[in-house]
Amino acid sequence: MTLIRLVARPMLASTFVYGGINALRNAGALAEAAKPVNDEIRDLAGKVAPQVKVPEDDKTMVRINAGVHIVAGLALATGRAPRLASAALAATVLPTTLAGHPFWQEKDKQARSQQMTHFFKNLSMLGGLVLASVDTEGRPGVAWRAQHAVGTAKREAKHLRREAKQQARIAAKSVGS
Repeated sequence: MTLIRLVARPMLASTFVYGGINALRNAGALAEAAKPVNDEIRDLAGKVAPQVKVPEDDKTMVRINAGVHIVAGLALATGRAPRLASAALAATVLPTTLAGHPFWQEKDKQARSQQMTHFFKNLSMLGGLVLASVDTEGRPGVAWRAQHAVGTAKREAKHLRREAKQQARIAAKSVGS
């Protein structure tokens, strides 16, 4: 791992770990703000994957989100499955941002400005997480490896087929002699 990744990943993850711990401590208070977004998530899950049980309790939803932030944040910070951790965090940022910083609902100009700042800060973090989720650290990704393995297997099979034909011709000549 390069020095930049060693430093940048914990920096990016820190807000999620801290926010997740804070959300666990204040799940009751955050549940009310999260209710509209949780309702949307439940509706979407019911349409897309009706077999998946989504908790009806908003406090439980806040706790699940907090758990994802803590676990994935620590995984990203320590470099354990950083692409998966980044993708998991990215998937939670949008609903968390919509629930926590609905600047479009604010009437007070100062409160609206503050909510917009937090909203766009989260949007910036989402961009960082998307980049981290596709960072292969200079190594090829799974898709490239699979495609490369297929090409290698085809070449090897072609080589083995030629070799087998050649061996068969040699064997046929030796039997005929």
